[in-house]
Amino acid sequence: MMKSDASAGPPSPLDSARSYGRAGSSMQDFASQNPCTWCDGCGDYGIWTAARSALVDLHIWPWQVLLCYDVGCHGNMSDKIGGYRFHGLHGRVLPLAAGAALANPTIPVIAFGGDGASFSEGVGHLVHAVRSNYRFTFVMHNNANYGLTTGQASALTWQDQKMNSSPNGIPETTLNSMDFIFSLQPTFVARGWSGDIAQMSKILQAAIRHRGFAYVDMLQACPTYNKFATHEWLMQHCYDAATEGHDPKNFEKARALAVDTQNRVATGILYQTEDVPAFHERLKPREGVTTTSVQEVKIVDTSRWLKAFE
Repeated sequence: MMKSDASAGPPSPLDSARSYGRAGSSMQDFASQNPCTWCDGCGDYGIWTAARSALVDLHIWPWQVLLCYDVGCHGNMSDKIGGYRFHGLHGRVLPLAAGAALANPTIPVIAFGGDGASFSEGVGHLVHAVRSNYRFTFVMHNNANYGLTTGQASALTWQDQKMNSSPNGIPETTLNSMDFIFSLQPTFVARGWSGDIAQMSKILQAAIRHRGFAYVDMLQACPTYNKFATHEWLMQHCYDAATEGHDPKNFEKARALAVDTQNRVATGILYQTEDVPAFHERLKPREGVTTTSVQEVKIVDTSRWLKAFE
């Protein structure tokens, strides 16, 4: 990750979070009194645990990170974890997180969204988050359906699968999400699955450290509505690409590996480059500015403008 200095602008999120000089946080620091309400066997439990584990391993405290949630089963995590949290509108978590990251680039921002919100209602926001390379992490809960509203098909639902809203299978073509993401020239693409907490935690740590926009596809078991990509199926088909010598610096090979899910599904950090500046680093008016936007907010007397409407 690019090191920050006075001439480059504000410190990076991790530099700032570690500057408080306190001992590391613990899983208990991210605990909540609210009981989890997901279905038994839901992949949200694993992703929830991995997110807390990643923050603890990075020595980030709950008050040093912003967690943004979209609407969906995953969004119920917003009151099941300690810290600063914002539960946004359906399909709109990405512009929310982007605005927060731009306003205060010294804090890590992590956004969570589902495949329904991300590739239907919010697909336009996803396009521009990738191409703009905003500096925050996006965790895409991929359970291939709208679980919160009882199992409707999403753009990522597999072909010929009976869903509550499409008992004969979806009439549309399933969107190839990874090919779509790679077509936008991303700077970080990773894939995990909800049964491997240790790997998910490592992926999230790398994503949070990343210089720009980090896209993390978390394949998630949905025991109630997804009867095709089950926990057992994921366990049998997912493998860590790093164990087979995959080089995440090679864009073309990473794209081919990410898209090829016919027989096996590659997980881990599939592609990463630090050579592309984050969005705020390319803003000419911010060159050499060491303060953040939130630090520059001032109280302005607007009465002289309001008089025009009297």
